[in-house]
Amino acid sequence: MRILGLNAFHGDASAALLIDGQLVCAVEEERLNRVKHCAGFPSLAVRECLRLGGISAGQLDHVAISRDPRAHLADKLLHVGTRLLHSRDLPALFRQVRDRLTNRKKITSVESALADALGTDELRATFHTVEHHRAHLASAFFASGFAEAAVLSLDGFGDFVSTMWGRGTDRHIEVLGEVGFPHSLGALYTAVTQWLGFPKYGDEGKVMGLAAYGNAQAVPELRQLLQLHPDGAFALELRYFRHHRDGIEMSWADGSPKLARLYGDELCRLLGPAREPGSALLPRHQDVAASLQALLEDAVCHLALGVQRRTGLTKLTLAGGVALNSVANGKILDRTPFAELFVQPAAGDNGTAIGAALWIEHQVLGRPRRFVMHHAYTGPTFSLDECTQAVQSMFGAAASLDAHGQAVVSGVATVGSNGQPSQARLRIERLSDSQLRERAVSAIERGEVIGWFQGAMEFGPRALGHRSILADPRRADMKDILNRRIKHREPFRPFAPAILAEHTAQWFVRAAPSPAMLLVDEVRKEKRALVPAIVHADGTGRLQTVEQAHSPHFYALIAAFAERTGVPILLNTSFNEHEPIVCSPSDALRCFVKTHMDALALCNLWLSWVIEVSEAEFHYGNTSIDAG
Repeated sequence: MRILGLNAFHGDASAALLIDGQLVCAVEEERLNRVKHCAGFPSLAVRECLRLGGISAGQLDHVAISRDPRAHLADKLLHVGTRLLHSRDLPALFRQVRDRLTNRKKITSVESALADALGTDELRATFHTVEHHRAHLASAFFASGFAEAAVLSLDGFGDFVSTMWGRGTDRHIEVLGEVGFPHSLGALYTAVTQWLGFPKYGDEGKVMGLAAYGNAQAVPELRQLLQLHPDGAFALELRYFRHHRDGIEMSWADGSPKLARLYGDELCRLLGPAREPGSALLPRHQDVAASLQALLEDAVCHLALGVQRRTGLTKLTLAGGVALNSVANGKILDRTPFAELFVQPAAGDNGTAIGAALWIEHQVLGRPRRFVMHHAYTGPTFSLDECTQAVQSMFGAAASLDAHGQAVVSGVATVGSNGQPSQARLRIERLSDSQLRERAVSAIERGEVIGWFQGAMEFGPRALGHRSILADPRRADMKDILNRRIKHREPFRPFAPAILAEHTAQWFVRAAPSPAMLLVDEVRKEKRALVPAIVHADGTGRLQTVEQAHSPHFYALIAAFAERTGVPILLNTSFNEHEPIVCSPSDALRCFVKTHMDALALCNLWLSWVIEVSEAEFHYGNTSIDAG
């Protein structure tokens, strides 16, 4: 049985392929076309899934898209009718209705879009639409390995619903309740995120990081935005918002999604003038961020408690964009009777591609469960030959390795820290696994920053040691080094610790498994001074627990670092700079050259700079190079 799942015509477009109940691959379109949060149809991701699965389009039995235009149709029509009666801007309303009808038409004609993407008319698959939140629920429960669990999905909106909960048992999910438009925790968090001056799609994670710097003294004000109901549900105080009244114009074309302002003027009367993007962050902004985060945590735990009372279960599966809030996820384990939590690694809309396929496999076809998502390494893998070819393609004949597996390339164009073009010499070496680890550990110990490109690409928003930038967590200045030289992002955003799973309890208080970096935990007080680069302002870390069985190369690297230093942790951040996480060797090489990483482990190739142009432009590790 071959089932293709799709998240299409929506942000974070993606594709996933199940063959006989096993997830063969899952890929996001943005990793292939290099457009962050790409919407539209995931043509490249579909082709990659079929390639990795070794099948043709004609061999697909079922195709499922994680949207159902027929769901809640009466509610949608009632909403449009109400707005027609009360709208102050009929042209804008008609434009929004037109855009949604166009999107609906695309969803219902997904068979044609798939045929066009694959250049074939041989499709024999049965096509399905799966309601958005049911796909979210399926992506978590059917991948969790739990025989029975409470299930919860929270995001902005999908198919006119923001929240859905129920019970999962074996191959069946029973929906027990939902919260519909216009009430949404995701919309609440996004609205205040926009007020804080972060307007881009996906900026909510920045506010989660900023919250650690503030005091939650604005909670009484923000509580006016939200009502928590005794049954576990909630409602927004709509006078502070505009999405229910004016509608929200969205761009879901093939590029990055754009979302109009969600908050209304009343929010500015409550909190004060909105911050202009790029302007100074004041203590008031930090406090509002901390208060928003506290309010979300209360609401999420309130929902979880309601689901727990309704089901009586102690295991919970979680998905939806709000489930990317790793701080709130951890509070569920602290404040509710739930003892075990599984969060879909791609908790956002990209993960609904997996969920749509799993929904058909189990809920529709009734086939037995055979798959557990122990890790998120579901993308393409590149061989040493492919990496070598990419190096030679970028650097030319000078990059051809000699009999000793070495080459030095002169005149490599790069960019200095002052933004000016420069040239440098690059050494390329082919090493064994053990030599590569030794070289990487030595470089990290010296305070250098390395790119680590190994194995299958991750699925979801986190780099998990296969497409990562790595550094020494013991260096107090490492956050500033990374932000200044490589990531060029806001200084309040934390960097993550990747820790050998068996050592978690020695370093973190809760010590729950967190293989996909979706739980924040408190670093033990006696350990914080040892790893200052990964300790956030509030004493926490968004940890990744690394297991040998699921990521042997990354595990071995951390273990080698631990043997040398006594610290079983590496600082891990995504291999990118204001772009999607790298996918191919060529992507990795481009990112390596344009940033100030010291070295790159590209499969078994080790690339390192041997001559820098000037101290003003380069400062690698503990050594400054004087151009004279």
